Amino acid sequence: MNTELQSGELAAKQPVALTPRDLRACWRSWMMYNLSSMSFERLESFGFCLGMMPALKKLYPGKAERMEAMKRHASFYNTEPQIGTIINGLAVGLEEKRANGEKIDGETINTLKVGLMGPIAGIGDSMIPGMLVPILLSIGMALAAGGSVLGPLFYIISFNAIAITGSYMLFMKGYKLGTGSVESLVSSESAKLREALSLLGVFVMGGVAASYVNLSTGLDFVTSDGVNIQVQSMLDGIFPKLMPLVVVLGTWYLMAKRNVSPVKAMLGLLVLAFFGVAIGLF
Repeated sequence: MNTELQSGELAAKQPVALTPRDLRACWRSWMMYNLSSMSFERLESFGFCLGMMPALKKLYPGKAERMEAMKRHASFYNTEPQIGTIINGLAVGLEEKRANGEKIDGETINTLKVGLMGPIAGIGDSMIPGMLVPILLSIGMALAAGGSVLGPLFYIISFNAIAITGSYMLFMKGYKLGTGSVESLVSSESAKLREALSLLGVFVMGGVAASYVNLSTGLDFVTSDGVNIQVQSMLDGIFPKLMPLVVVLGTWYLMAKRNVSPVKAMLGLLVLAFFGVAIGLF
């Protein structure tokens, strides 16, 4: 209690304001180290705390106040890093107001941060890994299909350009507008947009699977009438790309429903391909 009173008195006498350079340092620290020191106990908490440090050092020159703020931002935290920068901006803005004497206690800041990380994670996961990454990868794979180096270069440059620009704008939006900026993202109107983006990502993944997962069988047999029947041609006449679809859905089932890791799934596909080719199935 005494610490909070002293903090308020000091802030009232000596107002402190964060500069654009301070804000950029907070954003940059989060973007570079958001997944550092990951653990099942705290996940992204230390990355969040590190992202707050450029602001905390300036807002709280006293060691005791700064340690209190660091503990506040070292609690459990987990969200989508790019879209989640809006929470970082919000937290920085609230800490600045608190350091300047406004009646905002530390628990309020932490409650807002923890309460928003779930909804923002849902939005970010549907937009970044659910939509943006598949779209950019599909374009990059098409460019790289002929052996062109433009494929990986396109993905690396385009993803980083979008992620860096978008995350910076969201960080600044969160800092300037406060809770109103987050309410616009989690409102009921945006729920339809998030659902549409998720469906778009599913369609893109379906198109990528149909275009780039190549699997066919070499099985054939001769009827008693001497007619040579190729199984693959028969399958294509009934359901084109059926075997790639079975592989994709089977892999998804193992990973999503049976908790099989991606590495084990890839090893399983490798073993299946090896024995399938060995016995003439593929």
